[in-house]
Order: sequence, then structure tokens, then C-alpha cells
Amino acid sequence: MGSRQRRRYHGGCAAPGAAACWAAALLLLMLAFHCVLSPPLGHGGRSDPLRPQSPTFVSNNLGELRRNVLAMDTNAHASNVICDGSKMGEELWDSGTGNDFYGCSNASTEFAGAEANTESNRYLMIEASGGLNQQRTGIIDAVVAARILKATLVIPKLDQKSFWEDSSDFADIFDADYFISSLSEDVKIIQQLPDRISKKSLPYKIRVPRKCTPLCYENRVLPALSKKNVVQLTKFDYRVSNRLETYLQKLRCRVNYHALRFTETIHKMGEILVQRMREKSGGRFIALHLRFEPDMLAFSGCYFGGGETERRELGTIRKRWKTLHEANPDRERRHGKCPLTPEEVGLMLRALGFGRGVHMYVASGDVYGGEETLAPLKALFPNFYSKETLASKEELEPFLPFSSRMAALDFVVCDQSNVFVTNNNGNMARMLAGRRRYFGHNRTIRPNTRKLNSLFLNRTSMSWDSFASKVQMFQKGFMGEPNEVEPGRGGFYEYPLDCICKKSNARTEHNKDTADIMENHLTDREGRDLDFMEHTPLPAGSSNETESDYSHGNGLDIPEMDDVISD
Repeated sequence: MGSRQRRRYHGGCAAPGAAACWAAALLLLMLAFHCVLSPPLGHGGRSDPLRPQSPTFVSNNLGELRRNVLAMDTNAHASNVICDGSKMGEELWDSGTGNDFYGCSNASTEFAGAEANTESNRYLMIEASGGLNQQRTGIIDAVVAARILKATLVIPKLDQKSFWEDSSDFADIFDADYFISSLSEDVKIIQQLPDRISKKSLPYKIRVPRKCTPLCYENRVLPALSKKNVVQLTKFDYRVSNRLETYLQKLRCRVNYHALRFTETIHKMGEILVQRMREKSGGRFIALHLRFEPDMLAFSGCYFGGGETERRELGTIRKRWKTLHEANPDRERRHGKCPLTPEEVGLMLRALGFGRGVHMYVASGDVYGGEETLAPLKALFPNFYSKETLASKEELEPFLPFSSRMAALDFVVCDQSNVFVTNNNGNMARMLAGRRRYFGHNRTIRPNTRKLNSLFLNRTSMSWDSFASKVQMFQKGFMGEPNEVEPGRGGFYEYPLDCICKKSNARTEHNKDTADIMENHLTDREGRDLDFMEHTPLPAGSSNETESDYSHGNGLDIPEMDDVISD
């Protein structure tokens, strides 16, 4: 792989004349002279650590790698080598064996219909918390909980008081009528409680523990539901076990990949953005979900090289969460808990073989450091777009006041991209990773943060070819290929393996390669199943309490604690 990459970068297309040859030679000499004068890789741009610095301090440290890439781009251009979309071939854009699999979530013949499985006078209400994709998990799991409890589900309410301050209702984001009708054989769903029930009494509120099993629901919720008739599950996020019986996992897939679809208004605008990206790129493009907001960085406890300015600014934000442990940036980075910086994402993609001609759609919030932080990424990928640059203010006006609707537009574009890349392991990244697996294993690149963070820290005197080779090696198992994890491992929304079937005429796999990828992936993901930068382990003894047991909740349910860094 590395040799093919080098040949492409330094390819020898003949110059049309002697003058062009002399010009190219002169340009190369100037680049070489510049590199001699540049500081060593391990000290590039390093300044007094006590001096206030911007977040691009990390970019300065990585500057030599970036300059090497940009110099090779110039070299290729001077030699008349076309700087196309990728350096490594079609395998970068498509999963080689993805077409051997398909999504399979239909219910079995033994699956009882909704009417047979629903008890009268049992109504379940839920309030989904967090950002759009965290709410999505709550909606999906609400259907599963209703099925377990044999209850009628009332269309879920969306939390409108969280950090995101979005006043949208379910029907403002999702097609409610389609949601109800498409699941009519699975769970009975209604728009609102019948008047005879709602006028009788207020719903009995319960907060179930996270990752509650079916038995947990039967023991904790069913008695109250049978007695009170109406139960509302509050702060409903990750409140159903990751591992369930296959028939319930398939129900999750039917909800997630078929029943939950955006409103026509959102879908239409999203399609317009996709069409404009394809027109600009000539067909295919990368979508990058970039999470680098100040709040999320502060919560992560990581250090990104911005000196005392960064420590002071992010430290001040971090103090909002009283229950967080003292930040230990070195430990977080060793454990792969730190998101890649924009420049690191760009270098990873260039090392994998994507050229500067690639068109990139970036879905992000307010990036810490603003344009200064984004500048290195834009230098590596100058064809840089967002919904704000693709659409007019008038087109986005109906969506701008609502963070979830804006996030839904990004979701549509990222979902339909040829390659989806993320710098984090948040809710949107997981949701899209699972969705892209279900619909054909479309190329999805998740950074192996544990290995890559170490690589970026130990890049002293490393040549570009050596760096690229290591990135390619470390990313095996993180490229969205089939069989990257064993059945039963990993989060279900990220790896919906119970809903993915292999075609009967599928090619025989290379068992050794598959085993190596699985082993590398599981080793590098060890310890990362705790909802990276979104949730921390519950304190001992607190996970089994309900809202009726404690009025103030536990420390992890403090408003904004989870929501501010969920998406």
C-alpha cells in the first residue's frame, strides 16, 4: 500500500518541454531549502509553554507532517500529476465485501402482533433527553420497552429544557403518522393519552437505571403500570440493555432504520444539500462529523496543546460539572478518550490515501479556536463545505432556531456521503456507523484514537511514508468493514449484527485477515464501551434507584451533565 502511495505522489508524467522541466526542478529546490530551514518535526512551532497560546499550538507541532503533504501536492502538480480524489484506488471509497451482506430486520412468524401483545389500560410515556441522536436512542428503546411491558406507547416527548434549548416536538422532526403506521404490527402507538385517562390522574413517574434488562422492566415498572395504568419514564436515554433477545434487537432495527424518518421539510432540504455536494464534487464526497466544541473538550479532560490559555478556558468550563474527577489529560489520551483535532483528522485521511482533490462536507458545531483551528484541515482539503456554505440564509432560515433540525440536515448528508468520517465516538457517529452497516457497509472511518493519539505524540523525526504506513496499519478494523467485531460485542446501535445477514452466494472470507482485524479492533476499543465523552460509569449503588426513590437524582443526572456533550 505504501509503495503505491509513493509512486502516485512522485509519479513521473513527462513535462511538455524543457522550460517546464527547469521550472519544476527550481520549485523542488526551493521546497528542499524550505524544509532544511524548517524546525525538526518534534519541535516544530514549539514555544514557551508558559506563554498564552491558541488551540493551533497542536497544529504547529504537526506542521512538519502537514508541510510534507502540501509539498508533495505541489511536486505532483509541478510534474503534471493530477491531484485527484484519492491516492490508493477505489478500495478507499468502498468496502470490498460489503455487498455480501444485507439488512434483515423482519419479524419472524412467531412474533405476536401488536393487538395480541397489548394489554388494555397500560400506557407508557417517555421523555427523551439530550441532543437529536441521543433522543433517537430513547425513542427506539421506548418502542422496545412498550413491547416488553405489553403497553400502548404514547408518541415520545422530546426534552425541551436541556442544554440544547430546542423547542421542537416529535412531529417537528420525525414523520409521526408514518412512525405509528409502520410499527402498527409491532407496538400500539397513539398521539396522546385518551381523555378518560389523562383527566383521571397525572402519570406516575419513574426513572429506570441505564441498560435496564427486560426482567428489570418487569420488576420495576410493570407493578406500577398495572396499578397506575399510566407510567412516564423520565430522562429516557440508554435505559434499555444493549444486549437483548434477537427478536427485540430486530424490533430496534425496524424502528431505527425504517419507522423513524425525518419530516418532508427536513428530508427535502437535506437532499438539496446532498445534490449540491455531488454537483461540486463530480459525484462522490467525504462527510466529516467534527466535534470540537469548547464544552465537549472541557468535559473530555483532554489537553490539545493550547498552553495556559487552553487550560484556563477549558478548566473554567469544566468547573460547571461538580462531580467530574480532576482532569488527567495523559491518561485520557492513553486510553483513546481524546477526539482528534481537525488537523489530525486531515492528516489521518491524507495518510490513508485521500488526496487534496477530495470534496469534504463538514458537520460541526462551534469549533474551539474557530477558523484558526480549521485552517490546517482546509489546507489539506481545500474543497471544504458545510450546510452554511451550500445553502442560502433564506433556505436555512426555517431550521436555524432549532439545533435538532439543523443536526437532522447534517445527518441526511452524512448518511448519503460516499465516505463518512468522525473524530469522536458520540451518538451521531454511532448511529450513522450502524446505519451504514445495515444498508450495505458503506465506507465509515472511525479513528483508532488509542493508537493514533500515541502516534501523533511520538512522531519525532518520522518521515511521511513511515507515518502513513503506521496510520494505515492502525486503522485496520476501523474502516467500516464487515466482521470488525464478534457477535455480542460492541454497542448495538454501532454494530447491529443481529440485523445483518450474509447473502447465500457471498464470497469466502479470508479468515486470517478477518481474525486479525477483529483482534486489533477489540484490543484497541477495550475500555471504550462507556459512551465515550457522553456518560461515565454510575456510582456504586445508584443505578437501581427510581425517581420515586430520590427526588434529586444522582450526580450523573444533573441537567447538562450528559446533554451538553451528547449529540
